[in-house]
This record gives sequence, structure tokens and C-alpha cells, in this order.
Amino acid sequence: MAKTRGYKRIENRAVRTVRRIFKSIFSAVAGFFRAVIAGAGRKITIMLVPHSQKKVINIQASVFSISLFVLLLTGIFSAFFIYSRRVITSERTLASLEQEITETRASLDRLKDETGSLLNAARNFQTSFSETLSLVGIDTASEEDSVRSGDLSSFFDIRQTSRGELPEAADLQRISSFLEDSVQPIEEIGKLLNSRDALFSDIPSLWPIQGGIGHISQMFGQNRHVFSKQWYIHKGIDLSTYRSGDPVLATADGQIVMVDYDPGFGNYVIIRHKHGFYTRYAHLLSQRVKRGEHVEQGQVIGYIGNTGISTGPHLHYEIHIGSEVVDPIKYLNIRDTSYKNQ
Repeated sequence: MAKTRGYKRIENRAVRTVRRIFKSIFSAVAGFFRAVIAGAGRKITIMLVPHSQKKVINIQASVFSISLFVLLLTGIFSAFFIYSRRVITSERTLASLEQEITETRASLDRLKDETGSLLNAARNFQTSFSETLSLVGIDTASEEDSVRSGDLSSFFDIRQTSRGELPEAADLQRISSFLEDSVQPIEEIGKLLNSRDALFSDIPSLWPIQGGIGHISQMFGQNRHVFSKQWYIHKGIDLSTYRSGDPVLATADGQIVMVDYDPGFGNYVIIRHKHGFYTRYAHLLSQRVKRGEHVEQGQVIGYIGNTGISTGPHLHYEIHIGSEVVDPIKYLNIRDTSYKNQ
């Protein structure tokens, strides 16, 4: 019981202490607001004293009114400052946009100029391309019938573009379409060129002396023999450089079928080519190939000499088609100084 009463007394004292604390806080807050209200209601006299002899002006206002006026004035100046900052930022943004627009217009003008130059180049290309296709035998009539796809004439037609679309963009689209359509004819031209190169490498058309040097000392056909002085048919041509040792080249791709010595021809080489061609190279100083070997056009097969029945260093060169002998001059109308091997 005694302990219960002791706990009860402690509890009562704690409650009374908390009440006093809250009462003190409430009294302080209430006193603060009473003082503020009393101060706000206090009158202040503002005297305006002119420098002249005019009457002094007295203005009376409460502290609350003055505080409200100062607060309102501060708000007005703050709003004006914020608005001014925004106006300055907007003006800078507009100036930047105007600069970008000016640069964009300049870029568009340059694009128009470049497009015009491209148009001129495209016209020249179209003319040359059409002439080239005609030369190589590629027919473009079907392309012209089908809305002239692949032909720049459709590109140069005046077409109305949709609203907001640059006419240069439509022009570039037409050029792109033309270039795409030109891919197949160009591939065909490439195939023709490859087949032509392959054909030329199979036909004995290369000058048989390296570097394209030498001259014809005796032509094909009826000639007088240098020893017997009798007329006879010379089955090839004689090429001379006035010296021994100049490299002799295979005039076309082929296979070596004969590497031998003959009392008349001396050291000689015979090559079998495609399409029934054979070539003979005689009076060689020495041979550089073996029978059965495959050689390429321009490959060195021997060297000019004076072996066999000969009056001086020279190359006797023959071309046969099957069993018929032909004039090599018909195939050696161009002196090609290129060669593959030395």
C-alpha cells in the first residue's frame, strides 16, 4: 500500500510539472502574438520636410501597413527582376535561333548549288553512258519504254513536288534511282571487258620481243632465200634487234608442245593455244621452258639467237591455225610493252 501511494504521488507531481511547462509555452506564444498585434497597431508618423518654406507634410501609418507595403514592394521588384531575366534569356534564344536559321539557309543554298553541279555532271554521264552502252552492244530500248528507268531523261522532266518538299530532294531521289538502274549495265560492261581480256590472252596478239623492241627484217609470204637466191614462201616473219640475248615472250597463253633443235630452225619452241592457234619461235640462243609446261602471255620462253640457218641474230616467228599458216602481222598490229615475267 505504501509503495502504491508513493507511485501515485510521483505520478501526480509529473502531471503537474508537464501542465506547468505547457502553460508556460502557451503563455509565451500568446504574449508574442499580443506583442506583434500591439506593435502592428502602433502608429508611426513620417514627416516630409521640403527645402522651401512650404508646409511640412505629416504621414501617419501603422507598422502593419508599412510592413505590408514593404512586402508588396519587394514582391513587385522580385517579379520584375524574374521577368527581366526571362526576357533576356528569350532574346538570347531567339538570336541563337535566327543565327541557326541563317546558317541553315546558307547550307541550303550551297546544297542547291551542289545539286546543280551534280545535275550537270549527271547529264554528261548519261550521254557518255548511253554512248558506251551502244558501243558495247547493250540495248537500252526496253528501259526507255518502261518509263525510261535507268535513263536520266526522266530525271530532267519537270515534276511537281508535294507541299513542303524540297525539289532538290526529289532530284536526288531520281539520281539515286538512275544509279541503281545503271548497276546492271555496268556489270555487263565489266563482264565484256573480262571476256575481251581473256580472249586477247588466248589469241597470239602480243609483240614477241620484250619491251616491244625490234623491227621486221623479213616479211611473211613470197621472198628470195638469202642463201639459194630462189623464190620461196616465208611462213613467218623475222624480227631483229641486231643482237643476241633479248628475251622472247609467249604471245598468248598456252602449253609448250615442242622444245627442240632443227638444222634449219636451230633452237625453237612451239606453243599450242586455244581456238586452234600454234606459234613457233626459232633461231633461239636458248630455251627457258620445258615440254608440257603451261605458259602465260608475256612469259619469257627463250632468248634471241643465231642458231640454225641464219645470217645474224633474229627471231623467226610463225602463227598457225590448225594446219594453215597465217601472216603474224594481222595479229601483231599493236606493240605491247607490258610483260608478266622477266
